[in-house]
Amino acid sequence: MAEWQTLSNRIDSVAPSATLAVDSKAKAMKAQGIDVISFGAGEPDFPTPDFIARAASQACLDPRNHRYTPTAGLPELRQAIADKTERDSGYAVTPDQVVVTNGGKQAVYETFQILLNPGDQVIIPAPYWTSYPEMVTLAGGEPVPVLSGADQGYLPSLDALEAARTERTKAIIVNTPSNPTGVVWDDDLVRAIGQWALEHHIWVVSDEIYEHLTYDGAHTPYPGALVPELRDQLIVLNGVAKTYAMTGWRVGWMVAPTAVSKAAGKLQGHMTSNVANVSQRAALAAIQGPMDAVETMGRAFAHRRKSIMVALNQVPGVECPEPKGAFYAFPDVTGLLNRPLGPHGTISRTSSDLAAAILEETHVAAVPGEAFGAPGHLRFSYALSDQDLAEGMRRFQAWIGA
Repeated sequence: MAEWQTLSNRIDSVAPSATLAVDSKAKAMKAQGIDVISFGAGEPDFPTPDFIARAASQACLDPRNHRYTPTAGLPELRQAIADKTERDSGYAVTPDQVVVTNGGKQAVYETFQILLNPGDQVIIPAPYWTSYPEMVTLAGGEPVPVLSGADQGYLPSLDALEAARTERTKAIIVNTPSNPTGVVWDDDLVRAIGQWALEHHIWVVSDEIYEHLTYDGAHTPYPGALVPELRDQLIVLNGVAKTYAMTGWRVGWMVAPTAVSKAAGKLQGHMTSNVANVSQRAALAAIQGPMDAVETMGRAFAHRRKSIMVALNQVPGVECPEPKGAFYAFPDVTGLLNRPLGPHGTISRTSSDLAAAILEETHVAAVPGEAFGAPGHLRFSYALSDQDLAEGMRRFQAWIGA
């Protein structure tokens, strides 16, 4: 580019998505004929359930779906999401509080564009999903990470959150079950955070995209049910991607106070208009349909979770608390740093170096903890086949010398 062809400071301030970067590199290596096993992307390996795909196929032939819908989504889908919220989360909302978005990411992006003025701060418990701070930055806000390590079970303390609060604190993100740790926060912690947010007039942004992926009796805590008076300052983000293996369909949503949902509709009207009609029809079928396929996938994830936990904790220098939700393991690998590993005696100073070495030398892809505000860790998604999981862990263990 010529010297005058500068890009905006806004886009230059944002880091690329590390999870997508790892996934892209793994796919590029595969395209070269390299046998790469990727634990990178948070994407179920299952096909979308047949009844959902059939609904979409039928929708393609219906001329109603060849036109625009209301920007905020099909009325029947917004009603179904409101019904689903009452069914799953335990409290009632109205369809006009719902905005259907192009995937869950757009719901997150729009939330911060709506809430934040320049300099407003958002408390982000870390380890966090890699896009949260970048989206806050894009909205002119200031991300304020609050790290809780493996020794704390990756659970934030109210004292730490309070220490991070300032007069500029506008919002806090709650993400449970968590990406990247798989941790499920307990009711008492979510209730305490909700009460704290009420006291200090802080918006709560609750990302519930993994709500149906919990194990060993754990359950998703819903702030809107645990602290009813919080609902006027609560924005819930969700979607069909993880629960129904529909990552490519790009349907998410926001449930918010009507002033926020109206603002989101206004913003979306200038960005993307409505979500693709066929995808909305598929999401409608998913939300209103049986949960049998979801439960089947959940059992498979539960089995893989046990397998990867055993494999990781057999490696000297690796400590991995047991995840109770989502489909990620997030081991602390600081014990593998600054020591020779593999047949070439490779020394990694950081977890980013370690992830690069593992990919290069074993053809196993994992995401470094730096992407999640937690250096010294790696994220392994176990949303891949049992065979690939076993082979990937075998390669990793052999490289370490375990």
